[in-house]
Amino acid sequence: MIAQGSKEVLLGDDCYRYDANHYLITAAALPTATRVTEASEERPYLGVVLELDPALVGSVMVEAGHPAPGDRTAVRAFEVSPLDAGLLDAVVRLVGLLDSPADEARFLRPLVTREIVFRLLKGEQGGRLRQIAVLGGHTHRIARALERFRKDFDRPLRIEDIARELGMSVSGFHHHFREVTAMSPLQFQKRMRLQEARRLMLAEDLDAASAGYQVGYSDTSHFNRDYKRLFGAPPMRDAERLREAATVSAAM
Repeated sequence: MIAQGSKEVLLGDDCYRYDANHYLITAAALPTATRVTEASEERPYLGVVLELDPALVGSVMVEAGHPAPGDRTAVRAFEVSPLDAGLLDAVVRLVGLLDSPADEARFLRPLVTREIVFRLLKGEQGGRLRQIAVLGGHTHRIARALERFRKDFDRPLRIEDIARELGMSVSGFHHHFREVTAMSPLQFQKRMRLQEARRLMLAEDLDAASAGYQVGYSDTSHFNRDYKRLFGAPPMRDAERLREAATVSAAM
């Protein structure tokens, strides 16, 4: 949720925009490109991220009498919805507990978090949140695949082997993977590699060839083409631009 400012998240070819009047739920950690679209020195961007344990969501579902979804199809990993007053009030109270005495915060935090889950389940994304919380089904399988990709993104991966491990056909795996992530498995792996290469150049000062090799590219020209296609500039030029932007921001 955003308290001040606005932001956009790029996932594959999809763009999700949200601000103080909307909230975003994500079902999986995906290689996205994000950009703050509204912020200033006088009114900086402010937001809050709340991680929800699927077991907690399931518990609230049972207590509130929300039935588990019967159709266990895959659900898209990202979605934006309008923010209502009740949900906003609950989140504000949760954030306010940061300034409360420790014993008070320890007691109230789980209660307010359950209220937030309850309000989300009753809201526009309630069905989607219930689907995410239910173990089994395609979304759970795709989540397992995402963990595998994140762990071994720099290694050659056979889609046939992953589909077999998940108990899915290759065509079914491709279909449900794209439903959740808006990308094919190979597009997902490529984006993971390129984002890690960008981090290596910025954080560890690697040159483009070394960064590309570390993330699994054996052909430097291939790496440069893919990098420019994703980030809009060749690797070293992009890294220099980001360093210059960080230097300007730090000086302000």
